[in-house]
Amino acid sequence: MPSILSVSSFTPPHTLTQDTTTEFARELFSENFHDIERLLKVFENGEIDERHFAVPLDWFQQEHSLQERNDLYIKLATEYGAHVIKACLRNKHFLKEQVDEKEIDAIIFISSSGMATPSVEARIMNILPFSMHTKRVPLWGLGCAGGAIGVSRAFEYCRAIPKANVLVLCVELCSLTFQRNDRTKSNLIGASLFADGVACALVSGEESILLHKKKRASRPVIQDSCSTLMPHSEEVMGWEVKDSGLHVIFSRDIPNLIRAWLKPNVEAFLQTNRLEIGEIHAFIAHPGGRKVLEAYQEALSLSPRMTDYSKEVLQKNGNMSSPTVLYVLEKFMMDEREHGEYGLMAALGPGFCSELILLRWEALH
Repeated sequence: MPSILSVSSFTPPHTLTQDTTTEFARELFSENFHDIERLLKVFENGEIDERHFAVPLDWFQQEHSLQERNDLYIKLATEYGAHVIKACLRNKHFLKEQVDEKEIDAIIFISSSGMATPSVEARIMNILPFSMHTKRVPLWGLGCAGGAIGVSRAFEYCRAIPKANVLVLCVELCSLTFQRNDRTKSNLIGASLFADGVACALVSGEESILLHKKKRASRPVIQDSCSTLMPHSEEVMGWEVKDSGLHVIFSRDIPNLIRAWLKPNVEAFLQTNRLEIGEIHAFIAHPGGRKVLEAYQEALSLSPRMTDYSKEVLQKNGNMSSPTVLYVLEKFMMDEREHGEYGLMAALGPGFCSELILLRWEALH
């Protein structure tokens, strides 16, 4: 079965504390909401300490056209994406020796916060020395589920071609989508939660020549994956595209949907693999927010410690959409895990949909 050999993440250059963003939102939204102080508690209650952005705070003080936003997205997504790919292929925590870009057979590029044709991974291939024959698989519109979905598609690619090596690159610059004239509660909640992030994972087939480069005693081997779509749920989360750009759709019912819908979905997936939730040692959850993590715990009867890494990523980075789950995976992979331990990667996104991936840590014989 295919393995995840390396993961790296990138911290955008501008760090803002939650207190700073709270004050910014107070100034921006106070004229539109008479109960602004009550609504601003969402910043405090989200248990986010700081977030990282591609642009400084004063960028948000002015209006920006869709073209200006998107031009900046293309420039920075290409720059940050190239940086994190190099970090992934040279990550000394996971690899004994670096991987050459020409050894990569395909790049799966995930993003929902900007648009580019040719897509961003093609632009990165003009910066880094990939083979001109590297396959390109850009995926758009997957939102918070995108990181897990990208790993699933890499898993399937490497099962079909066991010698293959695939990069999953997730780039989200959510800050560039912020609409200062959108005075809806969804935009206020989004302002309290979303941030920028970039991450990359290397997935290799079971016959890959790169397996000998792994450094740790065991590595996560992908056993199975499951994609599930909730019918007629387009209004739960996503974008509304307007002349000014992308406007966030964010339903307050998401935690309740998780509680009602996720448990049977997870149980059925695990039963297919002859497992129960109690046999999962590592729960690699996309931290969509504090209430989302609490809903995971309640729905799956998990101890709070099972989401410690997800909480840590949320606290230090906020919700970065698609790359966030790879930040959590990176933390789990930094641990020395026992041969035979199971992990479950889970992420939810627009659709409304879930993506589940079953992992098993295995030693290389």
